[in-house]
Amino acid sequence: MLRKASKNVIAACGLALLLAACSSNDKPEYVERPVSELYNSAQDLLDAREYQQAAEAFDEVERQHPYSVWATKATLMSAYAYYQDNKYDDAITALDRFISLHPANPDVPYAYYLKALSYYEQISDVGRDQQMTQHAMDSLDDVIRRFPDSQYARDAKLKKDLTVDHLAGKEMSVGRYYQDRGEYLAAINRFKSVLEKYQTTTHVPEALARLTESYLALGLEGEAKRTASVLGHNFPGSPWYEDSYDLLVGDGLNTRESESWWHSTATALGDWF
Repeated sequence: MLRKASKNVIAACGLALLLAACSSNDKPEYVERPVSELYNSAQDLLDAREYQQAAEAFDEVERQHPYSVWATKATLMSAYAYYQDNKYDDAITALDRFISLHPANPDVPYAYYLKALSYYEQISDVGRDQQMTQHAMDSLDDVIRRFPDSQYARDAKLKKDLTVDHLAGKEMSVGRYYQDRGEYLAAINRFKSVLEKYQTTTHVPEALARLTESYLALGLEGEAKRTASVLGHNFPGSPWYEDSYDLLVGDGLNTRESESWWHSTATALGDWF
């Protein structure tokens, strides 16, 4: 009986030792390495497009040598590796940390720019919520305002134009939805929003034409003529102008009086913007 109990104790001890060994093997052994060696290894992984491993390797540079010059650069490079791996949330978190810890660093303009790109590349189609588009525009504005003479500001301005056009497209999409449902007042508000907020975008001619249609649908001929005249003066070669003209002086309001009114007021109302 005593021998059996002893065997059980030995077995239990053996199992405990085995579990302890397995547990210790779960964690990689911490080996401190020279900072230059760590950084170069991370850079090699980045060059090989092993972005996740590269990000982790750059993080290790900072973990082992937090007060070195290499650690500062590694924080930014980790963010870049996450960005290249399309892990934008991780990239933004790392960039915010870099900006917070090193506000005077010469690479801060690039950090702001990379953060803006991380939002910009997540912009979805116009049929979906545009919160990410707004984040992108705010971040691009940050780059332009903080570093107006930098190379990053020039590219940010181009991307901001595309972002604004995207937001205008969202307004147009919602406006068309209301118009198709016969909810003309709601549609008019959306189309007016495009004219008021996004005057430099490619959506303005359509917004004017859709406004003309919506006003006519509500029987507001005066507002329809006024809006169409603005369209004709500012975008005379646009197919939207031709459609609106036909609608008002063609089959829609087929009278000489209407045609005469159109031509006499086109220039007078053309500078409505």
